[in-house]
Amino acid sequence: MPISTRWSSEVKKEIKESRIRVTSKVVECINSAPDDIRPKVLVSATAVGYYGTSETEVFDEQSPSGKDYLAEVCREWESTALKVNGDVRLALIRIGVVLGKDGGALAKMVPLFMMFAGGPLGSGKQWFSWIHLDDIVNLVYEALSNPSYKGVINGTAPNPVRLAELCEQLGNVVGRPSWLPVPDFALKAVLGEGATVVLDGQKVLPTKAKELGFPFKYRYVKDALKAILS
Repeated sequence: MPISTRWSSEVKKEIKESRIRVTSKVVECINSAPDDIRPKVLVSATAVGYYGTSETEVFDEQSPSGKDYLAEVCREWESTALKVNGDVRLALIRIGVVLGKDGGALAKMVPLFMMFAGGPLGSGKQWFSWIHLDDIVNLVYEALSNPSYKGVINGTAPNPVRLAELCEQLGNVVGRPSWLPVPDFALKAVLGEGATVVLDGQKVLPTKAKELGFPFKYRYVKDALKAILS
């Protein structure tokens, strides 16, 4: 169930359960598989929402979990994956905002951006921890094939940006000025409580991926946006 939507109590319940149900089924299948055909590795997606939101703090894999609803979803999601058989290598990838051509956050932001002549969304001071689609795919592939990849790994690019900078770079790439902010109320009108995904942010660093020597293809948001939108 996508999180960037209007949240009602039913939607919030479905956001959490849709993640936990699938992970639970996968873990059940792995644990009940005979030893000779049991998978050697489980890569479980989770999200940087685990850390909660902040304009000032910097988070890495050692940081504690936040206190908001998305942090709670991520904690329960991860604890479901952790029930996998102890012989199975588990990589928990906390994914940032994935930037790609088809769909995702960018597809929702670009029309809003164009409509308001392309300024920052909300205050613009909030942190935006992003990753290019190619890099997250390669990170998952690496986690499947490389035994060094285990435990929590942040799936974010090495250079998170404040949303104002993302919008400025987006403006440069699509040839729109980026001086008129998209007001909070416009985002809340479109997304309701789900707007917190864009209006509040967190600065998350991929400390573990860098230690493991993961080769990021897109380290800077300017290059990622150019590759996607040009």
